[in-house]
Amino acid sequence: MKKCNLKYILVEKQQINKFKSSYETLLNYDVFTVEHNDLVLFRLHWKNVEVSLMLNNSIRRETYEKEKMTKSMNSENSSKEKSEEHMDVRLKHCLAYVLHTSGTTGIPKIVRVPHACIVPNIQHFRVLFEITQEDVLFLASPLTFDPSVVEIFVALSSGASLLIVPTSVKVLPSKLAAVLFSHHRVTILQATPTLLRRFGSQRIKSTVLSTNTSLRVLALGGEAFPSLTVLKSWRGIGNKTQIFNVYGITEVSSWATFYRIPEKILNSTLKCELPVQLGFPLLGTVVEVKDTNGFTVQEGNGQVFLGGRNRVCFLDDEMTVPLGTMRATGDFVTIKDGEIFFLGRKDSQIKRHGKRLNIELVQQVAEGLQQVESCAVTWYNQEKLILFMVSKNDLVKDYIFKELQKHLPSHAIPDELVLIDSLPFTSHGKIDVSELNKIYLNSIDLKSECKLNGKEELWEKLHHLWKSVLSLSEDPLEVPDESLFLNSGGDSLKSIRLLNEIENLVGTSVPGLLEIILSSSILEIYNHILQTVFPDEDLTFSKKYATKRKYSDVNQEETSGKSLHQESVMPLNCDNEINAFIALSRGSQILSLNTTRFLTKLEHCPSAYSSDLISQTNIQNMKSLNPPALIGKSKDTSCVAEVSEEETSVMGAEKMEFHVRWRSDTGKCVDASPLVVIPAVDKSSATVYIGSHSHRMMAVDLYSGKVKWEQILGDRIESSACVSKCGNFIVVGCYNGLVYILKSNSGEKYWMFTTEDAVKSSATVDPTTGLFYIGSHDQHAYALDIYKKKCVWKLKCGGTVFSSPCLSLIPYHLYFATLGGLLLAINPATGKRVWKHSCGKPLFSSPRCCLQYICIGCVDGNFLCFTHFGEQIWQFSTNEPIFSSPCTSASEQEIFFGSHDCFIYCCSMKGHLQWKFETTSRVYSTPFAFHNHNRGNEMLLAAASTDGKLWILESKSGELQSVYQLPGEVFSSPVVWESMLIIGCRNNYVYCLDLLGGNQR
Repeated sequence: MKKCNLKYILVEKQQINKFKSSYETLLNYDVFTVEHNDLVLFRLHWKNVEVSLMLNNSIRRETYEKEKMTKSMNSENSSKEKSEEHMDVRLKHCLAYVLHTSGTTGIPKIVRVPHACIVPNIQHFRVLFEITQEDVLFLASPLTFDPSVVEIFVALSSGASLLIVPTSVKVLPSKLAAVLFSHHRVTILQATPTLLRRFGSQRIKSTVLSTNTSLRVLALGGEAFPSLTVLKSWRGIGNKTQIFNVYGITEVSSWATFYRIPEKILNSTLKCELPVQLGFPLLGTVVEVKDTNGFTVQEGNGQVFLGGRNRVCFLDDEMTVPLGTMRATGDFVTIKDGEIFFLGRKDSQIKRHGKRLNIELVQQVAEGLQQVESCAVTWYNQEKLILFMVSKNDLVKDYIFKELQKHLPSHAIPDELVLIDSLPFTSHGKIDVSELNKIYLNSIDLKSECKLNGKEELWEKLHHLWKSVLSLSEDPLEVPDESLFLNSGGDSLKSIRLLNEIENLVGTSVPGLLEIILSSSILEIYNHILQTVFPDEDLTFSKKYATKRKYSDVNQEETSGKSLHQESVMPLNCDNEINAFIALSRGSQILSLNTTRFLTKLEHCPSAYSSDLISQTNIQNMKSLNPPALIGKSKDTSCVAEVSEEETSVMGAEKMEFHVRWRSDTGKCVDASPLVVIPAVDKSSATVYIGSHSHRMMAVDLYSGKVKWEQILGDRIESSACVSKCGNFIVVGCYNGLVYILKSNSGEKYWMFTTEDAVKSSATVDPTTGLFYIGSHDQHAYALDIYKKKCVWKLKCGGTVFSSPCLSLIPYHLYFATLGGLLLAINPATGKRVWKHSCGKPLFSSPRCCLQYICIGCVDGNFLCFTHFGEQIWQFSTNEPIFSSPCTSASEQEIFFGSHDCFIYCCSMKGHLQWKFETTSRVYSTPFAFHNHNRGNEMLLAAASTDGKLWILESKSGELQSVYQLPGEVFSSPVVWESMLIIGCRNNYVYCLDLLGGNQR
């Protein structure tokens, strides 16, 4: 106070005596009356402060020494009596720990906690939660938050396990849920309601409070307890977790009361609007409720006071505290029939439109709405009531306001509703109000700054928004021009937020912006916005136009090459004896052409009959075939290359083992999936075709791993190859906007077709006509006749085509999906649209069709099923976006797919979940179904997660058979033939692994 030259200070009336006694030797003062009833204004006069301070300290020392002498001179009994009247911080071994309050529920304080205050909490919780050495407690609280002391010592004093998780995992709800309840089977969880809400209602119900959860006790405290309606909606059917409401304040560390929610209430189907009571005092704790005059309340409203003979702490500079001191909490409650119900904090009580309002009531009502995942309410600048909301789906603000009006009085309706991706929280797991205020302030700034001064300002503000949405605001580095939103930590929800922020910034809608955000760099996003905001200005140097010129230049350069003027050295007829083959690609897609005469010669010909791939001439033959078979160790094992120790099986299961057969270095990341072509005449000459980010397209011998040929294309390759009807050509898309047609036996360029943007889509061949169908980021679908070297038709799809098309022969439909959220059915012969369906969110997943249905995954987490005439039959919801494309079983009774929620799913064709298997990371790739003839012809499923793990599951049950860790991330999808699994990896290699049954060594 002296350093800042403090002149005036307001003191609460109840603190006046304490103020005077603490500072009488340091200063003189004048007293002024003020209008506020509870405050007194002091004008301070600092004189000889240094001398007075020294004198004051010496007086305190003298007083302390006198007290010590007095104690020593008094009798033993009087000494005990004296020590029992006060708790003295200076006594040896008095303190257990010291911490600061966070300030979220009042003025920050230093709290020094004696052993005698915290030990009763530990003792009582051990008994209350019936802790044994078999229990696993999660250290949910940081060490700066006093509940952590209870968590630590309840575990240690009981011989139980204490699980400590890195902060990097704590902030990711999906990972945290997996760590707590799948990997470590946590039984006791003490947390704030905000921390629990971050899991999301669906994950709470399916994992945290599921039927078979490991969680035995859930204790929620530190914030207002959720409403019973919300709590009951979080519980899975048959859940047996004991749920407690615990209440306390740091000033009487740590907890003061507890209440176990009766099973009868939790299991009741009746809607319950009553709040949850605070319950009963913990060991050694005294709870009192007093009115504004300080009188004890037996019935009605008042403020909670907490204490107890030994439940006292030292606040700030306190040296001694009378035993049994009661501390004001700032929390208001009501007592009904002897039961205490929480109303809200003192600072949660506001006056609005002339009426008193508890803003926590607004939060509870909003959270009870079915469409709301979680929410928070703030009283911004004491003038605006702002509701922040995380929605379960896209919400119209008008609709939410209408719903609130049904349940709240008019003076409680929020001024504004702000949609956010997730609630910000403090290190203590509570709602971060200051961060919410920043979000709201930012939203105001964006709305008011619609007019831009020029392109440079747009570029600067786009950078700011990019960092803000991706939580990179503290990063001083500039955002590189080539930065991709999804690779920088973005997701579908954040992309929508960025879209809204940009449109608020420029003051107008920007058509097609969402798919540009999801698929393009920040510079390309900027250029796209420029065309809307500054349409009349010169955009000569924008990247999009430069890119189109580049495509054109490449086309002129490459098409002027010699190969374009040469006839194919391979015959283009479809003679069965020369060109009979089977081609396997991701998702158990099997193309069998001209193989009728050779079917009896192929021991393990696949049968995953797929109407989009198998020619009508062979449909009857294909129905009797089997999927790629696991028949034990393949031949030619002498060709297996040496592999580093990091590429090892991570499961010592006897069921199945992985052994690296070979690996081939492509020079850069391999995100494309392999195409395996097996000639009917000589299957030992089978070939793997795959491209990589190094611009290389490679043909590798399936059995030996020897590179047959290698061709350098114009840019990186993420598109997977497709084989022509005659077997003489391979078709693959490239980032430079070209579709390359290469000779399958040599890699020689036969033809290049130019689109106007990158081609990440993989081609599909029509086995009846030989036409190729492929999509481009230029928003078009193309039908190509490679024999005549011409485009048969071109269709604008209304959105970027990232995924691969799929063909149905009965009915004769071609399906394309776009990042604009459209699923299109097209007539393959004419290129005319048959029907379209808007999914509302981007479609990265490729459609997959069978005899009756067409299925696809969406980034909103839904898996959708349609008839071939465009009628949606069902949808299945996962917790996160679906980028994985579906795969069907041989019988077409089951469909398999992965999700960003780290699960692999199996659904029936009626939309019912058969099983789900949790992996250790997101599942981006497409599963592959195949037979294991070593074990009674069982069906297996191969899948990959992005952390590099390969999973082999039993397809009927989802039971894990084996898992293998590759040394890099995996976005490629596996393909299985015989006992070999082929897949690309981001460590630059394509792998071929032998799958061996448990009885084989």
